[in-house]
Amino acid sequence: MTQSQAITLPWTGPRIAVLEISGAIGQQVRGMDLVRTIRSLTNDPRVKAVVVQIDSPGGSAPVSDAIFRQLRKLSKKKPTVASILGSGLSGGYLVACGTRHVIALPTSLVGSIGVIFVRPVIEELLTKIGVRVEVTHLGKLKGMFQPWHEPTPEEQAKVKALTAEYYDWFVNAVAEARGMDRAKVREYATGEVFSGAKAKEIGLIDELGDFETAVKKARSLADLPQKPRLQFVRPRRPLLERLMSRGVSAQSIAAEIEERLLPRIEFR
Repeated sequence: MTQSQAITLPWTGPRIAVLEISGAIGQQVRGMDLVRTIRSLTNDPRVKAVVVQIDSPGGSAPVSDAIFRQLRKLSKKKPTVASILGSGLSGGYLVACGTRHVIALPTSLVGSIGVIFVRPVIEELLTKIGVRVEVTHLGKLKGMFQPWHEPTPEEQAKVKALTAEYYDWFVNAVAEARGMDRAKVREYATGEVFSGAKAKEIGLIDELGDFETAVKKARSLADLPQKPRLQFVRPRRPLLERLMSRGVSAQSIAAEIEERLLPRIEFR
């Protein structure tokens, strides 16, 4: 047998990786785990293209940004195709923009380009139950995000400026990724949700189709054989974390409550 006739073993042959992003970003979709997984796909010589299956309402703005940036790095090296199933909204849509080609079902929900700043205020509740919170800080705005008091006009102005900054960044990121005029993207960046069919009409996606359409497109972009091997990829959590997640502990409940009380800015 000559070198040109060498057998390619199944586990060493070229394949298309399928990466699933499902659920709220920052909660169900864990940023660090997913970024690490995308990086590994970038460096895996067996992976010739990647299909990113997306069904997400969005979520944490920083986590969405981190995933978007890592997908952009992957897209510079290998063909990437987004396949929007139920929804690709806000941060979920931003993630889709990190790929080279975006495909969505006609009945999927796409868009919702906008920013939400969430700051719980529990001052009235604490007063009712007789709890007083005393905070000592240096820097007049150091306590501006604390839930123990109503925001002052100055704090509100700062929050509006911060939200506007995130909004402008989101619009610019979509415009650059989609090759659209910023003014045109801003017309659609009202938080409005579009059907996949409408999104195709206005340029937010490239093509209508299902998962098989996305695989076919990825195969074409990578110039692969008719039936390339599909490798379904999910971020791997540490063993201890997987074991702990089988039950609900008081610590996990407390952590969830604490997270809900923290201010957060979201692409949702």
